[in-house]
Amino acid sequence: GKDLRPFWCQGQNSDFLNAASHVTGSFMDTTRIESRIGVRASVDRLWDLIGNFDAWSQWNPYETQVEGSLSIGGSISLNENLPGFGSRQVSGRLGDWQPLTKLMWSERRGFLFQSTRYFTLQELDRKSSILTHGAILTGLRGENFYDKHRHQVRAAYDSLSENLKRIAE
Repeated sequence: GKDLRPFWCQGQNSDFLNAASHVTGSFMDTTRIESRIGVRASVDRLWDLIGNFDAWSQWNPYETQVEGSLSIGGSISLNENLPGFGSRQVSGRLGDWQPLTKLMWSERRGFLFQSTRYFTLQELDRKSSILTHGAILTGLRGENFYDKHRHQVRAAYDSLSENLKRIAE
């Protein structure tokens, strides 16, 4: 079937990246920081907020000034300002998106460090959904970043989940 992994890991063997929270690959490590929350709102309502970059300022204080277009391989830029890290300009490529389901972008963060940021939506029924979002960090420096900062990033992602839930409901 079609390789649905982010574009930067397509063609790699299946041991390279999977859904586990910490996976050892053939030449670099992959880690995941993720937040998941139930929301009493439809996926339509959540997608109205996630899929509209102009609306991000309503619920996302950590990824601001978002610009880009929803197209596979399209560019995305934003200002990332996670607590304790200061401001950082992000320039990435949309690796995958599907209305009402998922939004993913990837960026190369330097030598031996790549990241994929994602949002996924799962409909439970017409008025309730599960929102999952996080980051997949790949490479030796990605693993070091994870080891050093995972608690701070997870707290920020959990806060973002609560913001989005509050506004969507």
